[in-house]
Amino acid sequence: MAHTRRRAGRGAASWRESAGMVAVVADAGGFALMRRYATFRFTDHTSYLRQTELLLRSLAGRHGHTSVALFDPVGFADFCERERLPQDSAASRARYTAEVAARGATVPYEGQPIARLVPALLVAHLRWETWELGTDLLAAAGACPDCGAPHSRCAFQRAAGQLAAVMERAGPGVHHLVCSLIAPTGPLTAALHAERAADGSLDLGEPDALVLCTLLAVGLATGEPGGLVLRSLRAAGGAGEEVRGWSLHRGRLRALSEGEVFAAYCTDVRTGEPVPPEPGVAYRAADELPPGGCAAP
Repeated sequence: MAHTRRRAGRGAASWRESAGMVAVVADAGGFALMRRYATFRFTDHTSYLRQTELLLRSLAGRHGHTSVALFDPVGFADFCERERLPQDSAASRARYTAEVAARGATVPYEGQPIARLVPALLVAHLRWETWELGTDLLAAAGACPDCGAPHSRCAFQRAAGQLAAVMERAGPGVHHLVCSLIAPTGPLTAALHAERAADGSLDLGEPDALVLCTLLAVGLATGEPGGLVLRSLRAAGGAGEEVRGWSLHRGRLRALSEGEVFAAYCTDVRTGEPVPPEPGVAYRAADELPPGGCAAP
């Protein structure tokens, strides 16, 4: 019996060293598409999410580490067609889950309620999609005409330098930076939250910074129109929020004047009519940014 218990203990320890993975159908529309499969035996989205949460708790207890990916029914159908797999099959759904977990966005399950987990998963998935599309556009942009280096290196280096310049000039406080781009594939947006302490140290999310730099690099490389907006809440002693902006045009960032920032924020984009400014928000002129040098060939 003692020998048996030792073997069971070793087996349990090995089990805890493995990882769990679940893919979630996040919205009711996607869930309705999955209802066409007889092997998908859930009747409504609410109970499906509740049972998914129970499964996550069980897997976390057994494996220790469990990740969650987004299950896209349309992507699943395309995957089955490409791999010549039956769509109405739990095994095919498991293979698709492994596929999206390996190449797409995942979030760790740490005991959070499913109501918090799903929005975080959607944000992570959108960030990953934006980054993937941005890298494709950057690769298709070819080489820099000035130095001959691929734009994926040259333009990205310039974008990283300009992002650093923006954050350096932002000063201490809490900052929210948004980059928007009108790409041939449609509008793209990336956002970054950052905090700079009084001692100059900077705390920001590296995945978000990577996506924003990639999107800015696409604009610098391709000349597609867009913009960069910085919204700042100053450290203790500061007065309210401040907004600054730069237009992205023909591969350059141009600082907007106070009037241009005010006009952009206080004009209805659909009608062109003026709208009241936000209470407690000051619209400031942005600093000119150094253009940044090319990457070494």
